[in-house]
Order: sequence, then structure tokens, then C-alpha cells
Amino acid sequence: MAARIILIVALLALSSSRALASDPSPLQDFCVADFDSNVIVSGFPCKDPTSVTPDDFYISGLDKVGDTDNDLGANITLVNVNRLPGINTLGVAMSRIDYAPFGLNPPHSHPRSSEILHVVNGTLYAGFVTSNTDKGNILIAKKLNTGDAFVFPQGLIHFQFNLGDTNAVAFAAFGSQNPGLVTVANAVFGSKPPIPEYILPLAVQLTKTTVEWLQQQQWVDIAREY
Repeated sequence: MAARIILIVALLALSSSRALASDPSPLQDFCVADFDSNVIVSGFPCKDPTSVTPDDFYISGLDKVGDTDNDLGANITLVNVNRLPGINTLGVAMSRIDYAPFGLNPPHSHPRSSEILHVVNGTLYAGFVTSNTDKGNILIAKKLNTGDAFVFPQGLIHFQFNLGDTNAVAFAAFGSQNPGLVTVANAVFGSKPPIPEYILPLAVQLTKTTVEWLQQQQWVDIAREY
């Protein structure tokens, strides 16, 4: 009997952890984010439903080309709960990504969401890297043309590179109102304060001098409004 109870508790724990692995389901029609509230919750408190307007669910400007004048030649305009309060508790977000010729959305991950990318115009090389396996970290990547879509699993490092000599545009959809963003190079070499000098050179198998040089670089953040 005790063994059966332990098994049931274990199964419940596993199912609960899976249920909490993404945004919780809403318990009402909507919960427009109240940015002025002092209440601290996971997400944002709800605005009074009687004061909600259509503008709480509306955003414009995604037809505008993002500024790609940076070292990476790319720009991300993220539409999450911080820009569109009506998204609160709905478990969705999106972004527009602009690429200059040979522009790069560098290796990064979204800790709270999977992503599906749709190429609106241009030719991209996009892919992700698996978690550790007995065969190493496997790169799964493909050339994408206009009209193609590609999925990046939650938490895995992924990227996109414009293969063409003309501008490219893609839109991404996320399964979280706030998917989060961890850009690999920025996090490793641009953390504040820096990762200690006795750790990082050993971790990346580079000399202390090289690591110090990397830490002194101005790492570009191409995400806007996140």
C-alpha cells in the first residue's frame, strides 16, 4: 500500500511540474495588465475590467522596418506583455525580426517558451542546438526561403542568419506572454559583474588575456521593447 501511495505522489509531482512548465491557463476572459499596481505576482495584476478599452489589445507599427545599423545587422521588435497589456495571462507573444544583408540574430535562447519563425521575405539559415547527448550537442538547421517556417524548442540555443545580399524579414510567435531572452555571448562575456577570471577561461578553454578582451567588448543587444 505504501509503495502505491509513493507511486501516486510521484506521478502527481511529475504532472504538476509539466503543468507549470509554461504560462498558467487564464481563469477569466482576459486580465489586462495593470502596470500601476503595487501587487507583486507572476505576471501582472488585472486592470479593472470596466476600464478596459480596445487599445489594451491593440498595437501598430509592425509594418515598420527595424533599425539594423549595428554590428550584427539585425533588429528584434518584441511584442510581449510589456508593450501589449492585453496579452497578460494569455500565454502568447510575437516579434518582428529585420535582417540587413548577411545580418545575424545571434545564438540565444528563450527560457520560458518555444518559438515558431515564419520568413516573410528573404533567405535565412536557421537552426538550434540540442542539449547534451552521448553524441554531443547536435546542430539541427535548415535554409529557409520566403513562406517557410521553422520551430525552435523551448530553452534551446538557436539563431538565424540572412544568407542574401538584400534585406530579410521574419515574424516569430511564442507560447508565453514573456518568453525571456538569453543571448549567449552577451550573457557569458558581458555579465555584470563579470564572471570571475578564475572560472571563465577554464570554462571556455581560452587564455585569460583572450577572455579579458572579450569581456571588454560592447556586446550588441538587438532586442527592442522586451
